[in-house]
Amino acid sequence: MKRSTRREFNKKAGGAFLGAIGFPYIVPSSALGADGTVAPSDRIVMGCVGVGNMGGGHVGRFLAFDDVQMTAVCDVYDENNKKAKAKVDLKYGNSDCAVYKDYRELLARDDIDAIMTATPDSWHVLVGIEAAAQGKHMYYEKPLAMSITEAKAIRAAVKKSGVVFQFGTQQRSDERFRLACELVLNGKIGELKTINIGSADYAQIPAQPTEAVPPGFDYDMWLGPAPVAPYTTARKDRWTLLRDYSLGCIGGAWGVHHVDIAQWANASDHTDPVEISGTGSAPEGFFDTAMRFNIEHTYENGVKLIHMDRDTARKSREQYSLHWEGVLFEGTEGWIFVCRKLLEAEPKSILNSVLSSSDIRLEKSFNHQRNFLDAVKSGDTTISPIDTAFRSDIICHQADIAIALGRKLTWDPVREEFPGDDEANALMTRPMRAPWQI
Repeated sequence: MKRSTRREFNKKAGGAFLGAIGFPYIVPSSALGADGTVAPSDRIVMGCVGVGNMGGGHVGRFLAFDDVQMTAVCDVYDENNKKAKAKVDLKYGNSDCAVYKDYRELLARDDIDAIMTATPDSWHVLVGIEAAAQGKHMYYEKPLAMSITEAKAIRAAVKKSGVVFQFGTQQRSDERFRLACELVLNGKIGELKTINIGSADYAQIPAQPTEAVPPGFDYDMWLGPAPVAPYTTARKDRWTLLRDYSLGCIGGAWGVHHVDIAQWANASDHTDPVEISGTGSAPEGFFDTAMRFNIEHTYENGVKLIHMDRDTARKSREQYSLHWEGVLFEGTEGWIFVCRKLLEAEPKSILNSVLSSSDIRLEKSFNHQRNFLDAVKSGDTTISPIDTAFRSDIICHQADIAIALGRKLTWDPVREEFPGDDEANALMTRPMRAPWQI
């Protein structure tokens, strides 16, 4: 059932009001959307949850659209809220932007149509489930969840509510990645055999001393469902490399972006690899997510997906010698390499291929935020919807579990479990600190 939005209510109420009072009645041109402005009834009222580095950038991106009305921001750190509010208020020339420290207060507002959420990964599923329950469309930063069980929960919540969902895998809105996938799908490298991913890695740091929590920072709320841990600046600023809050480079810190492109080019948005094996390790120090990893996933169609850290990728394929990150598609008649900086192929003539209307063509999006906003208005599916997000996310969890167990795994993409493997299935769930739960 489609939710009646505040904009639709305003349109109906506005019409009734004008009919009741009759004419003449002077309506400001801005209220009607004249002179290039957007009428308030056609604006998407937004709030933002998590407005630090990534989220703060998204605040600016959404503010650039005239059909967005940003009304509220939420962060557990006063400094982040202060910066985000200043950005919003400057845009509108007032001081109306509301500020919250508890995301539930923002989500409870009836006037907000949609949210952007960019919290630490450990918070994603809790914010997302509450947003769905409150009927908020959501632009949801990657990754989807901290576990397969959590991923199933947010998928169920989004589907139940019927809200529009956009996953933050913005490479699907990049023309370079779309073209690479279309060329692969249309057999321009012959039969696809192997998809290689060069992901990030990191430099380890020593154990960190306990520090005083900065003023205005609600550290207990920041930890939320994660275990209690002493405060350090490195924990707050580089949480993507700590297992309590992220899967590290394999998942949220980078890997899910390229896994998502592998899925797109393999026409496997509806499924996942059925076999997983490989290794991963973290050197002794403060960060504990895998820094070195080499994971092989095998799809039912025989295509292999090999996910490697930066250094391993460089040693494995010459294409990574100059560009450490990217996706390399290898086929029986050539290869294509794509990253955020370039698109290469061998033979080079592959890139001159002309695709016709009868060829496989992928959905076009040139701006991930705009694609989300258009879907909110139309009710259409985004380019990175919840089912796509779920499947890409699962592959990262497959890799994480294979590393933890140190052995080969099999996966049933229909039942969405490791068949007959109690040990692996037990790792599909991660505990949350009370009172938080899904």
